Amino acid sequence: MKTALLSRKPAKVKVQEPDTAVLEKVKLPETDDGTILFRVPFPDDLKDLHKMAPIVIKQPYHIDYIHSYGQDSPFFAGLSNGKLLGTKCPDCGYAYATPKGHCGECGARCDWVELPKVGRIHTFTVCQFGSEEFLKETPYMLILVEFEKFNTLFLSRLIGFDPKKASLDLVGMKVRPQFKRNAKFKPTDVYFVPA
Repeated sequence: MKTALLSRKPAKVKVQEPDTAVLEKVKLPETDDGTILFRVPFPDDLKDLHKMAPIVIKQPYHIDYIHSYGQDSPFFAGLSNGKLLGTKCPDCGYAYATPKGHCGECGARCDWVELPKVGRIHTFTVCQFGSEEFLKETPYMLILVEFEKFNTLFLSRLIGFDPKKASLDLVGMKVRPQFKRNAKFKPTDVYFVPA
């Protein structure tokens, strides 16, 4: 079947000129939100624009994330209930102080277990700088905690000890977990204190 191409002449459209009196009255409303700049330096000669310093503004930024903790949900539910949970492989027995959904040794699905009430400092560091959340608290101490019968370590903060007095004598010191009363469902809901 053949399709015939039709040729059409474009229709003549009469363009109406805008009424300049009306255009002068049309404006977007001005608001006080956002960034307002007054008298930004602008050169008389457009050839000088390449010499213009960049405009830098400070602008607040906020975003709400909706995310799932997925397989780690029991860990955060435990923190909000004053329980520190790890995982243990039912097949090979490898125990994780920092929980894993599946065993890194054999691949089996791990079971949730409660960590002992007391651990020992395996190593530590004194943080002189930190992210925005911890910047006001510097210097602070991070520790890796070892628990009896667990193969891996747990990273957390040590509170109640002066970071300026930190020494290698801390290695092996007994510590116990404390939990924030108002859980934020963050890893910082748990911290450690000397036992």
